[in-house]
Amino acid sequence: MRLPSCLALLVVVLASAGCGGSSAAPAPESSSNFVLGQVATDAKGWMEYIPGDAPLVIIAPHGGSQTPAELPDRSCSGCETVNDANTQDLARRIVDAFYTRTGARPHLVVNRLSRKKFDANRDLPEASGGTAALSAPWAWFHAAIDSAEARIVKKTGRGLIIDLHGHAHDIARLEIGYLLNDPDLRLSDAALAANGAMTRTSVARLATDSRSAADRGVALLRGPNSLGALAVAAGYPAVPSPADQSPLVGQSYFEGGYNTARHGSRDGGAIDAIQIECHYENVRDTQTARTNFAWALSGALATYLERHYGWKGPAS
Repeated sequence: MRLPSCLALLVVVLASAGCGGSSAAPAPESSSNFVLGQVATDAKGWMEYIPGDAPLVIIAPHGGSQTPAELPDRSCSGCETVNDANTQDLARRIVDAFYTRTGARPHLVVNRLSRKKFDANRDLPEASGGTAALSAPWAWFHAAIDSAEARIVKKTGRGLIIDLHGHAHDIARLEIGYLLNDPDLRLSDAALAANGAMTRTSVARLATDSRSAADRGVALLRGPNSLGALAVAAGYPAVPSPADQSPLVGQSYFEGGYNTARHGSRDGGAIDAIQIECHYENVRDTQTARTNFAWALSGALATYLERHYGWKGPAS
């Protein structure tokens, strides 16, 4: 985790952008200036950070709707420009549901721009499509996540990031991404352990220090206390999970992307990351579905934090 340089970068970005007033995020090391639950944005209002007090960060990178005329549409080779429908609203509902359940509020980091203009789950060249005006928002977005991580480390020592997405694959199930691809997941637990697969995941740190020794290593992927198992128990099919250990050959699966790799613990640090790709029907399609799923996932995440990190919210 690159906290010192990224935190310094946010200070530089904010200063150079001339941020000020209640809508602009203060320097992250001046954390006392942040107000729990209060919206902070970059200078343009394209990126958003709402500080929390739980050891949990929810990122919504592909659910924005703003299409400012000053930004050209991205047209780089291989650029994906289709939004993950309703994921920004879903992320906000998850934050609210988690707060209702636990009395603690997750940090929320949101890209408000349409994916046609900006992709907040890519490195800078692809994220911006080469538009120079997006360099500062890109840096602000990632430094806001780093700021949330720093606040978690200071308060509780360990924590988790959820990078929230939507997929349109044929099978209606959550796809839980840890940076292992589908051929990896089709290996046996013994083979995964033998080839050191968990050191290549975005939960590498948790694989070594989960509160229960039985939940360490490969058990994090599809064991009884894995996130997939908790989702299935809440009524939402998921892969990997004990019931669906890996995608079959030919089945589509998203393993995790730039945010999961950059902000997870694969390369060190105290914060783990998991990507959740949500199917549409009965999860993202209606307000009722989003409310129900947010309640279910918030419960799964609260249980996950307690079982693996030993965290209990103030409402416990």
